[in-house]
Amino acid sequence: MKRVADRVDNLEIPKTISMTVKARELAEQGKDVISLSLGEPDFDTPDFIKKAAVKGMDENYTHYMPVKGFPDLREAISKKFKRDNDLDYSIDQIVVSTGAKQTISNVLLSLVNPGDEVIIPAPYWVSYLEQTKLAEGKSVVIETSIENNFKITPAQLKAAMTDKTKLMIFSTPNNPSGAIYTQDELDALAEVIATKRDFYVLCDEIYELINYTGVKSSLAKNPKVNEQVITVNGLSKGFAMTGWRLGYMGAPKWIADACDKIQSQFTSGTSSISQRAAIAAVEADPSEVDYMVNAFRERRDIVTEGLNAIPGFDVLVPDGAFYIFPHVQEVIDKSHLKDDMELAEYILENALVASVPGSAFGLEGYIRFSYAAKAEVLKEAISRIAACVEELLSKE
Repeated sequence: MKRVADRVDNLEIPKTISMTVKARELAEQGKDVISLSLGEPDFDTPDFIKKAAVKGMDENYTHYMPVKGFPDLREAISKKFKRDNDLDYSIDQIVVSTGAKQTISNVLLSLVNPGDEVIIPAPYWVSYLEQTKLAEGKSVVIETSIENNFKITPAQLKAAMTDKTKLMIFSTPNNPSGAIYTQDELDALAEVIATKRDFYVLCDEIYELINYTGVKSSLAKNPKVNEQVITVNGLSKGFAMTGWRLGYMGAPKWIADACDKIQSQFTSGTSSISQRAAIAAVEADPSEVDYMVNAFRERRDIVTEGLNAIPGFDVLVPDGAFYIFPHVQEVIDKSHLKDDMELAEYILENALVASVPGSAFGLEGYIRFSYAAKAEVLKEAISRIAACVEELLSKE
């Protein structure tokens, strides 16, 4: 009998991927599909970063590298943390990995024992739950909603904590909602976190640069909990470097050392060329990518206005990232569809617009659209969705 390991059987394929596959199949049939399902900037990597990669090759950075990352890259990241986030991480507290996804996996495998509880606020990025499964932890989901801006409260966090709680994972700016915790909100959560010293928090800040509020916040800034916080970031979103596969973390040294040990047995160091490019990215002033952020802001406004005009769509204006996460339960109920997955599939098949159901992110009755696409494409997508929903509701 051919059978894979239980850990593989227990994993789910992310719905972000499955919806993309369905959209690709329709496109291969000659259908004009607009894909708003994947979270990838539609910009190319800036030229100054590509030139740094070429320079690295010319200087023969083509051999094995330290598992944690080149010292000069970690030094640049340390300075970036201080400059942009007011965080003090020395280079021995920093680990460079092949994307933020591996960084998160390293942390889970380093900290979580079988049966340990991992608190995950919903909506969450799809891999948090699956990676927790791989670490044999138990996910404890705290639900939020559009009414509370998709943010958990200190009371919710306190109620979710038990003697088995080991870790919490959350993102700010959030994927899929675009919500951003203010520093006051993070400080209020810190008061609860500080009551349990063997409780750690992974704060995923991968969308840090795509922020429309002008205000930056980091949980690790709070001195009461900075020894309990792992700050994760990377280059994929803010610098349009998805294919370069480079993420990084700052953490207490003992956690960084554990992640170094884990990574040494999986991938070793991140691509040497990507690391040389990364130095240019993290040393650059964030204003270098303002043109991307400004474009995303304009697209956000187009999509927010367009979707809000569709009956049954309740939209919260996102503060960051490049997703919009409308509440669509009214459409589901009135059309007698089963759930948000059926609605996403209906929109894909009838409007030829790919999205991701909210249940993929832990919240049913929502749907996620990426607006990492050109304005004219987004306007066409909204027009198709509006016509599709109107036709769907006319059947009731």
